[in-house]
Amino acid sequence: MAAGLNLAQLQAVHYTQGPCLVLAGAGSGKTRVITHKIARLIETGMAPRKIAAITFTNKAASEMRERAKSLIGRQAKDVLVCTFHALGVKMVREDGHVLGLKPQFSILDSDDVVGILKDAAGGTADVATARQWQWTISKWKNMGLDYKEALAQAADDNERAIAVLMQRYDERLTAYQSVDFDDLIGMPLRLLRDHPEVRAKWQTNLGHVLVDEYQDTNATQYELLKLLVGERGHLTAVGDDDQSIYGWRGATLDNLKKLPVDYPQLKVIKLEQNYRSTSAILRAANNVIQPNPKLFPKTLFSELGEGEPVRIVDCDSEEHEAERAVARILSLRAAANPPPDWKNFAILYRANHQAKPFEKALRKANVPYKVSGGTSFFDRAEIRDLCAWFRLWINNDDDPAFLRAITNPKRGIGHTTLGRLGEFSKAHHCSMFGALFNAMLEDAMPAKGRESLLEFGRYINDLEYRARQTRGAEESLAFLLDWLKEIGYEQHLYDAEDSEKVAAARWTNVLEFCDWMAQRAGGQTTTAADTTTVSESKSLLEVSQTIALLSTISEREKEQDMVILSTLHASKGLEWPHVMLIGVNEGLLPFKLDDDDGRQQKVSDDTAQRLQEERRLMYVGITRAQRSLAVSWTKRRKKGRELVSALPSRFIAEMGLDSSTAREDPREKLRKLREEFARKAQSSAATSPDSN
Repeated sequence: MAAGLNLAQLQAVHYTQGPCLVLAGAGSGKTRVITHKIARLIETGMAPRKIAAITFTNKAASEMRERAKSLIGRQAKDVLVCTFHALGVKMVREDGHVLGLKPQFSILDSDDVVGILKDAAGGTADVATARQWQWTISKWKNMGLDYKEALAQAADDNERAIAVLMQRYDERLTAYQSVDFDDLIGMPLRLLRDHPEVRAKWQTNLGHVLVDEYQDTNATQYELLKLLVGERGHLTAVGDDDQSIYGWRGATLDNLKKLPVDYPQLKVIKLEQNYRSTSAILRAANNVIQPNPKLFPKTLFSELGEGEPVRIVDCDSEEHEAERAVARILSLRAAANPPPDWKNFAILYRANHQAKPFEKALRKANVPYKVSGGTSFFDRAEIRDLCAWFRLWINNDDDPAFLRAITNPKRGIGHTTLGRLGEFSKAHHCSMFGALFNAMLEDAMPAKGRESLLEFGRYINDLEYRARQTRGAEESLAFLLDWLKEIGYEQHLYDAEDSEKVAAARWTNVLEFCDWMAQRAGGQTTTAADTTTVSESKSLLEVSQTIALLSTISEREKEQDMVILSTLHASKGLEWPHVMLIGVNEGLLPFKLDDDDGRQQKVSDDTAQRLQEERRLMYVGITRAQRSLAVSWTKRRKKGRELVSALPSRFIAEMGLDSSTAREDPREKLRKLREEFARKAQSSAATSPDSN
């Protein structure tokens, strides 16, 4: 099983005696190490169900699951491979009752949170203000603080007011039997920290925990991991301090510093051989990251050869930069036979707004492209509508889901009726759905409105019962299509849109979503050695419970042959043969630092840390490239309606490139293209029938 692993990888796979930190440089085969270590643990006698591999994204979890399956076969299905948040859901569903949560709690999305915060503040705040509150509360929760601790640490009156609001917000979550995404880490931590019997159960259940992208963990996740593995420390942390680029969302390198302190017996193994990039690209990457302070020094190397020099491209403006990027793609394709696919090219940038001129230039050249990180399928209004209904089936106390379901599509129940219902539910300390069946509601509103509400409530109860009984793909799809017909959802979409084309596209999304739901209900069918077929179908209600965790439909993500445009943050974990890093100017990369005007004078500790993270972001961008890398900057940039002078990023100088080979001369490129064209023409003439 360990064939093809280098010595460092083998060492990481075979060390199972205690805590292990695998410092996996970019492109060094970390996923290969994790999956082989899972296989090794099973070989040495550990039951697959006692192994957990934790990732940060659903996509990474899916990839790891598939690779584990190809390596160890059917046993892979018993290994717990999931995201931190999915693990949190599993823990809270099993043991949340000790915190007063029922197993069918709801998971709120970002818009639900904003709505509850506005309500908790009296309904007067705008969305932008509520978003700021949300980010502050999220930051505190990621630090492991409750509202009392946040209030004690508040820096000013504004933070004190938000801490008080946090108390009212959490009270509403409890009343709604709901949690937000941050609670999916914080609540499991409370379960393990405050309840010894729960802690003992999980430490017994998990014999070894492997964590991917360890450098991206925050303080709460680290404390959760410590309590999961206990003093034995059967933990394999795989990460790279040089790729820590999520400080703005709570990730901290302190977690790497704490490991050798909390686990003195920690085994540290470095993976420095890169299997992705040429030596020229890795040299630029090593040079850029070198000025950053090192927790565990390492230097990447490659056996793929020197490769093409890294090119520096200076441009007059953003439009000129876009034209040159497209010209580079076309010239690289023209110089190869056969030409590489469009999907082999990526244009990477610091901020989303930088994509616009490149989209325009690609369209003009008829080059197919895709902007990575666009609207998630689950963020579309029509999908959020349907998910609200599912959430209400699962948890009748979910007020945000109740309000969305009862108004999409409209049922003739007006704002006045819903307003009265909301006041009644608050006065009687129950959910809005629960209030529907309260005998005292008769005195709170007219009979017509009350009867409409009761009809909706009875319909939800009926749907919940039917969804619980519905199993398998075919049965589930029939149920969902009948339900959409009953509520008139297709007509609702056409009534809501001026354009029939847009309405039809939204309805197609709905049908695709239903098909996807049905496939999940169908489960997986496997054939054992004795040819017995095992079906793992689920009820539609069970499938509905998992939806809030998903941000993409992985089955939909079929690779398309298109040039990729992506932010540097979104590019992490990906790779392409040909990469263009654009907009590498001071003020963009590194992003403008508050007390640093570009002359690199003495700066504050906070600014120095942010500069280090920006340098790591540049390093991530460079190490996405396999065969060729071009780095471009512009002499002038738009600032409002004006063009202002701009400087190349300090990171370009730090790459330490040989100026004689790094700078790309368009005239030289044109000369080479003409020579290549002439050679191909001669070759074609020599082999044609007429040449004889």
